[in-house]
Amino acid sequence: MSRDPQFIIFTGPMFGSKTTRMLAVIDRLRWQKKKYAAFKPKVDNRYGNDRISTHNGGSIQAFEVETGEELLEIYNERKGYDIIAVDEAFMIKGVGKVLVELFKAGNTIIVSSLQLSSWGEPFDEMREMMPWATKIEVCPAVCPITGKDAFYSYCKRQKPDGILIGGAESYEPRCFQYHEHINPNCVSKKEEDDWTTTSQGERV
Repeated sequence: MSRDPQFIIFTGPMFGSKTTRMLAVIDRLRWQKKKYAAFKPKVDNRYGNDRISTHNGGSIQAFEVETGEELLEIYNERKGYDIIAVDEAFMIKGVGKVLVELFKAGNTIIVSSLQLSSWGEPFDEMREMMPWATKIEVCPAVCPITGKDAFYSYCKRQKPDGILIGGAESYEPRCFQYHEHINPNCVSKKEEDDWTTTSQGERV
């Protein structure tokens, strides 16, 4: 096989610009005359249907799917793609196994996805894909409490039964120091309040 496929994963917390990075790679490959197909979970309609969108307004057209099998059906019906891009892959059941098989078949795979829940639980689809990645870029956000790099998503609500889809009203990025579900020695709420009310606003 003449092609040298890549398996690129952009991961990290919410608001870490993972999708922005994925779209930048797709844009470069488009200039190289590569044909791509983009996919997103049907359940995620925060920015409208049939588009992958970033928090700062960038977007591309995408197929909506619920499972990896649906993705594979679309791929087989519309042959000729060089690149398969998937946003929020952790929400698409069975997509990990399908993307690994498409990578083995010579396709470049680009994924943007959380790897951990807000409770520190790895997502199954990411477990399936990450050993096959040729490049993994962890994209930190900024912790609103300390200003440090934030590698984890924090849910402001009670733990849901399934995946809670939402934006800034439900989630924020947190650093290790201030994430109670990641760090067993997390700074207490009182210490957090003390920090936010200091006259100097000094970061701890």
